[in-house]
Amino acid sequence: MGMEHLLRYLETSYTAYQAVENAKALLLAEGFSPLGERDDWSLRAGGKYFTERNGSALIAFTIGKGSGFKIVASHTDSPCLKLKENPVTATEKFAKLNVEPYGGGIFYSFFDRKLKLAGRVVKEEDGEIVAKSYVGDFTLIIPSLAVHMQRDVNEKFAPNPQVDLLPLLGMGETDFQALLGAPISYDLYAVCAEPPFVSGCNGEFVSSPRIDNLTSVYGSLRALLAADCGSGVNVAALLDSEEVGSRTRQGAGSDFLKNTLERIESSLNGEKADLKRAAANSFLVSLDNAHSVHPNRPEKCDPTNRAIMGGGVVIKGHAGGAYTTDALSSAVMKQIFNKAGVKYQTFYNRSDMRSGGTLGAISLGQIGILSADLGLAQLAMHSAVETFAASDYAELLKALKAFYQSSIRIDGNKIAVTGTEFH
Repeated sequence: MGMEHLLRYLETSYTAYQAVENAKALLLAEGFSPLGERDDWSLRAGGKYFTERNGSALIAFTIGKGSGFKIVASHTDSPCLKLKENPVTATEKFAKLNVEPYGGGIFYSFFDRKLKLAGRVVKEEDGEIVAKSYVGDFTLIIPSLAVHMQRDVNEKFAPNPQVDLLPLLGMGETDFQALLGAPISYDLYAVCAEPPFVSGCNGEFVSSPRIDNLTSVYGSLRALLAADCGSGVNVAALLDSEEVGSRTRQGAGSDFLKNTLERIESSLNGEKADLKRAAANSFLVSLDNAHSVHPNRPEKCDPTNRAIMGGGVVIKGHAGGAYTTDALSSAVMKQIFNKAGVKYQTFYNRSDMRSGGTLGAISLGQIGILSADLGLAQLAMHSAVETFAASDYAELLKALKAFYQSSIRIDGNKIAVTGTEFH
């Protein structure tokens, strides 16, 4: 589908809850069947299914012939500001919201921007506790301190999260519980509500909140829908909590992905099911974005492995294991991309800079699968508004579709990429 669908997804997927809600709507419209974790699963070849956990993580899959899994894993969360309980605090006649940082955001970028409250609220309905997606219908802002009151603001500014990052809710007393519809509890976040926009004299750039990592989430879903079932089971794993270490029951460090693969294997193969054998013939793409060369600070990038926007899909490497790519998995990706005519490039961080991480390495702690880290090159990662090249997204869709349509046979240190239809 066109860029406009991605932009709509970026704009309306304010938190992991809306990202999954929107993904479910897309999958249901495309004929996928929902599976509850408490339900018995009866799967069939050619079937299309998805299961979810916590309302913020989802795993979709299509079933082809043969064994093994081809998995694309991405994350649904992004840096923002999470509300505490009893959030309303007052200064003079101003009502503010008490928040704490969620993830490693560039939080000065959240000042003087349009913000929304979004996430989920938990209510009692007919004697049951029910969690529901929530998006506020009002706008918030975090006002900057005037330059006249902080003369050195352009020389140094480190926002104090307990003092400087509190969104302005309103004037006078505010019944916050009534504003939300009187929930029992909530997981709510102040998130950037700026709409996506195209920039550059030729419209080559796309800027939006949550590019990291919803371009990966939506790209994996679109590729899964576009690809033939092919060999094995194609999986799009949309996992939560990556920005805070994946240590939740819906994150990459949980049993969600492993349990889902185990249940697929068991349903398809019965007594002959063996997840360990299936995993040995599987491949995982950890899909999360990479830093582009910055036009104003090019010295921040590695001298020989510099990703740049417009250069195609990025294959990421790191000696310390922050990224899962090794020589074997890199060769598999390069062979698939070369056959499919996908434009790609390699990325390493400078050796004197600490690398970020992705959910791939954390997932491997649950189930050992040959894996590579890929992504789009972008600017301003973890800012309220980030930027990528439109042409790279088209290459990503082509790359992921080619991956899903490939047949990867792994035999120790020998790997055959065969039976592939790239078009």
